[in-house]
Amino acid sequence: MFKIANADLAANFASHLLEGESPLGENASRFGVSEDWTGDLTNGLLKLGEKASQLHGLEGAECGLLTMMRCYDQGDRGHILRLFEQAATAPSRFCYSTTILSGSGQRQPVFCIGESGGFDGNEGGMIVGLFIFPRFRLSAANSA
Repeated sequence: MFKIANADLAANFASHLLEGESPLGENASRFGVSEDWTGDLTNGLLKLGEKASQLHGLEGAECGLLTMMRCYDQGDRGHILRLFEQAATAPSRFCYSTTILSGSGQRQPVFCIGESGGFDGNEGGMIVGLFIFPRFRLSAANSA
């Protein structure tokens, strides 16, 4: 799944939670791990959290887009790159899902949701997003 929508950022993803309501649902941690990430469009650097960096096979939290994507399923990379290119030129919301391929032959599903903005004035823009990693992996034989 690869989706992008030009966004009226006056209506952003921010919402107020009701009392007792969890941002991702009461059982979210049972099914997966989520982690925020940011991207600075002035220098092209993404900043991932500790878990996302680890699962992407990165040694540090900051990296470029192509460095982050090198572990993704090769068939998905072009689509994801186009999503980021579009989001870097106009306020947009996007999402994608793919798998991270590890050296051991395991495939970790990953879902990503993001929003770009901050293109006003001299600002170069910014992307904020969320990775969701389900708590299971697929073997290389289950690559369909």
